[in-house]
Amino acid sequence: MTPVLRLDLAPKLKCPFSLWNPLDYLRLLYWVFFFPQALRWYVDTFGGGYIPEEEMNWRKGLELLRQNSIQRQLLLQGLVLTVVTPLAIGLIFQVLNIAINWFGVVFGMAFGVVINVIFAIGIGIGFGVALGVVFGVGFGVMGGVAFGVAFGVWFNVWFGLALGMGFNVWFDVWFDVWFGVWFGVMGGVVGGVGFGVVAGVAFGMVGAVAFCVALCVVGAVVFCVVGSIVGSVVGGVTFCVAVGVAGSVAVLRSESWLIGSPLNLRIIQNGSWLLSRITPLPLPNLAWRLENWLQNDWETGLHNTNELLAYTLQFIPVVQAINRVLTKTSSEHIISHVSLLAANPFDWKVVGFASGSLRKQIKLQLVKGFVFFRYFNEPISPPLTVDTRLDTPARAAAAGFWHLHEKEPARAIEAFAVVRSLLYGEEMFTLAQTLTVFQKAQTSASIAAIQVPPFPQEPLLRPITWKILASLRRVVEDVQFVNRSVSRSARSLALNRALGELTKILNQAHTLPQAEQGLIIDIAQTWQKSLLQIAGEVGEISITKPVVNPYVVGDPVQGHLFIGREDIIRQLEELWVMGNQLQSIVLYGHRRMGKTSILLNATNCLGSQIQLAYVNLLRLGDSPQGVGEVLMAICDEISQTVKLPPPADADLLNLPYRTFERYLKQVEAKLDGGLIIALDEFEKIEDLIEAKKIPIDFMGFLRGLVQMSSKIAFAFAGLHTLEEMTADYFQPFFASVIPIHVGFQERAATRQILANPGNEDFPLDYIPEALDEIYALTHGQPYLVQLLGFQLVRGYNDFVFEQGRSRAPVFIVEDVEAVINDPEFFKRGRYYFDGVWGQAARGAEGQQAIVQVLAPHPEGLSLDALAQSTGINDADLQEALNTLKRHDVVEETQGNWRIMVELFRRWVLQQ
Repeated sequence: MTPVLRLDLAPKLKCPFSLWNPLDYLRLLYWVFFFPQALRWYVDTFGGGYIPEEEMNWRKGLELLRQNSIQRQLLLQGLVLTVVTPLAIGLIFQVLNIAINWFGVVFGMAFGVVINVIFAIGIGIGFGVALGVVFGVGFGVMGGVAFGVAFGVWFNVWFGLALGMGFNVWFDVWFDVWFGVWFGVMGGVVGGVGFGVVAGVAFGMVGAVAFCVALCVVGAVVFCVVGSIVGSVVGGVTFCVAVGVAGSVAVLRSESWLIGSPLNLRIIQNGSWLLSRITPLPLPNLAWRLENWLQNDWETGLHNTNELLAYTLQFIPVVQAINRVLTKTSSEHIISHVSLLAANPFDWKVVGFASGSLRKQIKLQLVKGFVFFRYFNEPISPPLTVDTRLDTPARAAAAGFWHLHEKEPARAIEAFAVVRSLLYGEEMFTLAQTLTVFQKAQTSASIAAIQVPPFPQEPLLRPITWKILASLRRVVEDVQFVNRSVSRSARSLALNRALGELTKILNQAHTLPQAEQGLIIDIAQTWQKSLLQIAGEVGEISITKPVVNPYVVGDPVQGHLFIGREDIIRQLEELWVMGNQLQSIVLYGHRRMGKTSILLNATNCLGSQIQLAYVNLLRLGDSPQGVGEVLMAICDEISQTVKLPPPADADLLNLPYRTFERYLKQVEAKLDGGLIIALDEFEKIEDLIEAKKIPIDFMGFLRGLVQMSSKIAFAFAGLHTLEEMTADYFQPFFASVIPIHVGFQERAATRQILANPGNEDFPLDYIPEALDEIYALTHGQPYLVQLLGFQLVRGYNDFVFEQGRSRAPVFIVEDVEAVINDPEFFKRGRYYFDGVWGQAARGAEGQQAIVQVLAPHPEGLSLDALAQSTGINDADLQEALNTLKRHDVVEETQGNWRIMVELFRRWVLQQ
């Protein structure tokens, strides 16, 4: 397969024009007459871009000229050409003994300068667009300075020399050379294959004569009425014919077609000046060449069609080639091919005419052109309108994408229904359905009433679109909640969440495919406006009594107040719910990290088949009755969970191991699913062993229980990892349980705990900076986060309801600082601070000394500085640092060791 040439037809200009370079003026003059698309490219590349025609006005035009020196310079160069070009051409004609009326030339130049300036600043942009449509040379898509320069120079040369040479001479020059040629060629183009080129040319010649006669008659009548302006019927006829012929030549630019076509029959080169940029007459063999490119490489071929649309007027061959290839495309590739066609087309009507009939529209517009009296009472309409057809899969698919772009999703449903059975057809049909439902919703009530169709399954053709539609679906759910909720604070929260989602959608709209982009933007803007209108109805929250404090300090967090730890809960689901058998685990981390809360809330993920018996080993005390008393406490919790009476106390005290094992077998026989025995504060077992309250072989007994049944598993929670339990009686556990580290909360989870503490009616809020400050102080330590939130709410209630003072229900950074500067805060947090400090006294030597040395240095110290300050040898220092790091006390950042939790660092300083 021959590689497809990748066209690059943009101008090859590396720097802006210079006011002092004559060659730049010649290039600009060439662009005006033979490559006007280059002006748009020039303004886009060097002039800061152009304002779309529909948005342009004289204020924006003046502001653009004021701010942009490149566009001011381009306007000045255009004015120079407007003056110099007619003078130069007039002198040439005078040398050729053609009479010149220099007064007419000067008048034409003055008029051209005015036209240039007017369009450069944006006045009459609607007229400029219409002229772009009539003359067909790309002026209409330029806007501002580019259009002013192009049209001003072009009009000045034509109008100024017409006045200077006399309309008769000017008409003869244009008509004798071009008129019969272009009309004959055009007749061949639109005559179709049935007529043939020869018949088309003959028809064109006859049409030329008829058009000229009709134009002269009409011109004579019109100018007879206003004969005082021109002076005679003959002058009126001459003027009319001259205008008609010159304008027609300007439309089709047949000289460009005649010169460029023979030179481009065999090859098109990148940026070739031989490639006609100015005529809409189809170049010979271009459609055939494009068809080959598209068949060999659809994506590169589409790139080439966009290049031709952007830098030539070869719309007809592009449409012909695309339609021919789509007709031959296999059914499984039709929708994906049309999707690529609609991904980023330079002219969206290419997509439309992949479904509609371009030939029919051209013929229709030619007929309308002859019956030009209708335009005296009707506004000028777009030259080509798309009338989609659904008679083939390719046309139906193109029609679907076209109607999405035109914001007509209901018509897109009809189109995609034809190709619904093809690959991606069901997805596009559902997409059109969903957008239709969303588009019809204009008010909050209608948004709430939306029944969103089920989304398609992957793989998807438009994944980004479905992601945005999922956001719109969440907006629908929030609006439904607003309509049914009785809580003002809950309604306000849901409304704000919906408005935030819509804002995010609008900010991300540029990532959407072009076909549905405009439609989704309109939907989001409509919904946003509708929800803003009901914001006043929802109203602001009025706090009339002390706020119920939702933050939990000291006790485990349970139920809806438990937020975060999704990663650990997910691991437990995989080990206890999704696996073939229950797996024993150990949760480890320092005190107040949330291990107990995780165990107590794990039951929410277990389902009805698996039960959890929670045992807090701290309640054992000194266990004077030994191991029997420990097993007694475990049996009591199991009994309450599975509803099976525990063994007699005497049996457990006399034969503890045997009695407990028999009881577990009875429990196993009763279980329909499984049982998790959660032993919290597991280091209590180590303490009892060291105190000789229970025998060393207890750990071996537990290991036997872990391996006894696939329906019973253990969950141990404590301060140490199994690797740190170095005593011989912990060795049996090494290969029997899975360790799970419980560390700090992530920043997002910390913000969620504070801003949405599980209470839908929570009326207080935080500014983002306050949330960031809390995370910086706590590093996400759950207990400290809860303690800070608790103290903030307590302070608010005291300030507003005890002291009777007024303040906004929003916490700021100063509120956070006030809390931590209160000595009461560190007293209340001593359970955490003492626990971390006490743990640092166990294990590797020197941990507390390292913490004391690091406390005055929030930025941390290097390893050498630590060794020097603590006097600990390198090996012991590294072991102590590793232990502190494993216990989430210190971290290494850019070669420095620092205390992780800022509040703990400050507590150490106070001690």
